[in-house]
Amino acid sequence: MNRALKHPTFVMVSPAVVLIGVFIFIPMALTIWLSFHQWSTQTSFGTARFVGLRNYEDLFGTLSAGRDFRGAFINTAIYTALSVVVILPLSVALGLLVYQTRVAGGQLLRAILFSTYMVPMIAVALVWSKLYSPTEGPINQIFAWFGLAPQPWLSSPDTALVSIVVLNVWQQVGYFTVLAIAGMTQIPSTLYEAAKVDGANPVQEFFGVTLPLLKRTLLFSTVIAVINAVQVFEPVALITQGGPANATSVLTFYIRRVGIERAQGGLGSAMAVMLMLSLIVVIVFIFTLAREKGEEK
Repeated sequence: MNRALKHPTFVMVSPAVVLIGVFIFIPMALTIWLSFHQWSTQTSFGTARFVGLRNYEDLFGTLSAGRDFRGAFINTAIYTALSVVVILPLSVALGLLVYQTRVAGGQLLRAILFSTYMVPMIAVALVWSKLYSPTEGPINQIFAWFGLAPQPWLSSPDTALVSIVVLNVWQQVGYFTVLAIAGMTQIPSTLYEAAKVDGANPVQEFFGVTLPLLKRTLLFSTVIAVINAVQVFEPVALITQGGPANATSVLTFYIRRVGIERAQGGLGSAMAVMLMLSLIVVIVFIFTLAREKGEEK
């Protein structure tokens, strides 16, 4: 008891450490271990047979599983890049509209924007699948009003992935707008007053004051946006099932297909490890780039 009282910090954090270990580190270690084994998810772990790097060789080999994995990897990269490139500028623009311009009903607009993030992705996917309907969807009906031909949003390999990106942007942008607004509240108003005294116009204020002082917020937003985008699963599983022609097959969906539906637990674990390593590399690159930009300034 006396020892526990001497180390109250350890006592307080130990439950969280145990939970993180049980639900994050142990499954992560198990996944890495299984990636070096041939194992069916329909059997016990005791049946796993060590095969070394064979699962990783299959991912980069000529087998269909490897080709499909590389295709899903490229789709995930495109989906993530498009989502981040659209969400971040849009969130900053909406943040400026709500915070700096002090529009009427700004608090209500902020609540509406954030409410989209609170809607479960399953519900969002189901609603947008109806909006994208080629015959009854409101989007194509609006196109018809302007004499435009209906678009096969989810049934064409050329537009299916972009359509999923639009769905993700709609659901995520409110959360990142709130983050942008939170960053703007930390910028001293005296800096804007000084910029106006120097004759700066609104555009110059944005690039000279707002954007440089938002870099930490934007760094955090970029990392979270990348992590969220890489984890995309529900829209693909509920709407497109990876189609058409594997145009929307992303890594999380394909890992589930291989590991659960095909019961190839070892191969699926190798794919999960590759996804984790790729995400780590991207995040490290983002922080390194941000640090180098900061040192240049």
